[in-house]
Amino acid sequence: MPSHEAPLAGVRIVDLTSIVLGPLATLTLAGMGADVIKVEATEGDNVRLAGSALHDDMGHVFLHGNRGKRSVVLHLKKQAARDALLRLLDQADVFLCNVRPAAMRRLGLGPEVLRERNPRLIQVVACGYGSRGPRADLPAYDDLIQGAVAIPELMQRYTGGDPAYVPLSLVDRVTGLHVVYAVTAALYARERSGEGQYVEVPMFESAAHFVLADHFAGASFEPALGPAGYDRLLSTNRRPYRTADGHLCVLVYNDKHWRAFFEAIGRPEMFEQDARFSSQRNRSLHIHEVYGFMASVMVSRTTAEWRSLLDATDIPNQVPATLEELVDDAQLRASGLIGEEEHPTEGRVRTLGSPTYWNETPSPPLAPAPRLGEHTNEVLGELGYTPQELDELAREGAIAFAA
Repeated sequence: MPSHEAPLAGVRIVDLTSIVLGPLATLTLAGMGADVIKVEATEGDNVRLAGSALHDDMGHVFLHGNRGKRSVVLHLKKQAARDALLRLLDQADVFLCNVRPAAMRRLGLGPEVLRERNPRLIQVVACGYGSRGPRADLPAYDDLIQGAVAIPELMQRYTGGDPAYVPLSLVDRVTGLHVVYAVTAALYARERSGEGQYVEVPMFESAAHFVLADHFAGASFEPALGPAGYDRLLSTNRRPYRTADGHLCVLVYNDKHWRAFFEAIGRPEMFEQDARFSSQRNRSLHIHEVYGFMASVMVSRTTAEWRSLLDATDIPNQVPATLEELVDDAQLRASGLIGEEEHPTEGRVRTLGSPTYWNETPSPPLAPAPRLGEHTNEVLGELGYTPQELDELAREGAIAFAA
């Protein structure tokens, strides 16, 4: 039985972010036990309107990205709302924001002001570009940053077609995970120093790191040994192989795999006699031809025949899933990643849990994604606002409650 509370139990995070990046980070942190207070404008997070929905303000992207949070509506152009946010931050451990620093300073909420009020506050800014570079003030969205880090060009080189985006919110989600470790590491640092700090997590630099870790290639060296771009990942033959009746993902990777593969297809001499296959280094230098050979061989048998042969020789393989198959995957249900809950307004919905498992400090059950302003009264009441004061703030338009 677990013997300890969740890792971030007792940590309060004020989340002034929207769309995907910041909400993914605070969803993950809520899954570790943090009390996440989602501060929304009167119109709400734009992603409430995105994707499949029963109601316009509860789209599927919002539902999956905002479980375990409390929604407070503050109209920050009103002084009373800014005062409420400051009172909230006085008691917070972490403030996560994706509003540009210049705009926050105009509101009187710059990092210097917040640090003076609460020296233990960890301020994390998720921005488009790092403040030390010439693009610091440019707007940024996932599609734009995918373009800035050469993903469309990589897709063009791989497919031979037009430049294309990856059909995922890739940059937002990669950067969101950088935010998670930035927050947890900053909390650990504060345990030793007693002081909070200001942390910047830019989308461009995060995504560029993700891309270049694979594709620096020959440009890693001075002088360059060749162009940027990792041949193995860019080979047009690197894809699920066509079989006689479908497709199969196969990775014949190390020497043991290749010897076993050539034995299984009745061509054992190829490993020793064809230099392209005889070592990891040679295969790397001839990767397009290696994958091309695999493509030519795989069409000779059915998927079932290949799976039987490859499983018997311990060669990794996988039938490519459809999205419909993924949402009903038995592994994901057994591991707890996919579950179900009864949402108070949206009915029975499937949920996404944590992909990690902790035997001593497990993830707490997360509440359903909140309605806009569902917790305004509750959270501000915890700060000492009276019901009469809350009613007055609502009349002024500084705050709002769930309908």
